[in-house]
Amino acid sequence: MTQAVQQAPALAAAYLFCREVAKREAKNFYYSFRVLPKIKRDAICAVYAFMRKADDLSDDESLSLDERCARMEAWREDWRRSRANGSTTDPIFLALADTQQRFGIRDALLEQLVEGTAMDLQPLPTGGSKVQVQSGDGTRELQGYETFNDLYRYCYLVASVVGLVCIRIFGYSDPRAELLAEKTGVAFQLTNILRDVKEDAERRRVYLPQEMLREFGVTNEDVLAMAAGRTLDANERAMLVALSVQAWEYYEAARELLPMIDAESRPALWVLVKIYSGLLGAIDRRQGDVFSVRVRVPTSQKLLALARGTAMSVLAGRGGRAHG
Repeated sequence: MTQAVQQAPALAAAYLFCREVAKREAKNFYYSFRVLPKIKRDAICAVYAFMRKADDLSDDESLSLDERCARMEAWREDWRRSRANGSTTDPIFLALADTQQRFGIRDALLEQLVEGTAMDLQPLPTGGSKVQVQSGDGTRELQGYETFNDLYRYCYLVASVVGLVCIRIFGYSDPRAELLAEKTGVAFQLTNILRDVKEDAERRRVYLPQEMLREFGVTNEDVLAMAAGRTLDANERAMLVALSVQAWEYYEAARELLPMIDAESRPALWVLVKIYSGLLGAIDRRQGDVFSVRVRVPTSQKLLALARGTAMSVLAGRGGRAHG
C-alpha cells in the first residue's frame, strides 16, 4: 500500500490543493473536469497540477534557460525519489501517486509528459530544426519543425500523452481507444498552434512546418511580419486554413473515441472536444487571422457546453453526484 493511501487526511488535503490549481489555471480543461464523477475529477486535477508545475518551470522567463533546466531536472528527480521510496510531503506528488495506483497509470507515461513540457528548454528539440531569418535588426535564429511528421512528434509529447493518461482515468476496454486518444491530442495541439502563431513567433518559435510554408510560398520572415502587424495575404490565409483542415481530420478521432470510454466519462470528453473544436471554428471564421486579435471561445459558450455536459451526466445515471 502506498504512502498516499495510508495518509487519508494528508491525501484529502493534497487533492484539494490540486483542485485549486486546476480551478485557477486550467481554463478550457476545467470546464470538462466538472462533469466527471468526484473520484475521476480529483484524479484529472492531480494529473493537471503535475503537468502545470512542469509547464511553469519550463516557461518561467524570469530565469535563464540554464536555470530553468536545472530547476526542472531537480523537480523531476524529487518526483522520481517519491515514487521510489513511497514517501513525499509534496501535495501534487501525493495526489498523483494515489491517482496512479487507482487507475493504473505508469511512470513511463508521466516521464513522457515531462519530456514534452521540457522540449522548449532544449536548444533543438527532437525533430526540430533551426531556421535562419533576415530582419531589420540582422539575422535571427528561430526554432521550428521541418515536416509535419516532425511536428506530429512534438504534438504527441505535449498533448497526446496527456490524452493517453486521461483515458486511463476515463476508463476504456477497447485497445483502439489509445490511438484515437493520441490523434485527439494532436487535434487539440494543432488548434493551440494555430491560435498561438503570433505569440510563438514573438518567442522565436515557428511551429508551422517549414515544408508547408514552402508549399504556399510563405517565408519565416512573413510569419514574423504578420506577428508584427502586417495584414495577411491570400497565400498566408490559405496556408493557415490548410493546417486547420488537417486539425479537423484529427477531430474525427475524438468522435470515434467517445463511445469507447466509460459512459460516466463521456460528457467530460464531449465538453472538451466541444470547446476546442469551437476554438478552431472561431479561427476558421476569421480565415486564419490569429494576429489582429487573440481568438478565444466566449465564456458563455463554455458555460453552455458545461450545461449540456451536465445534462449528459444526468442521463448517464450520475446526476448531481458529479458535483459532490
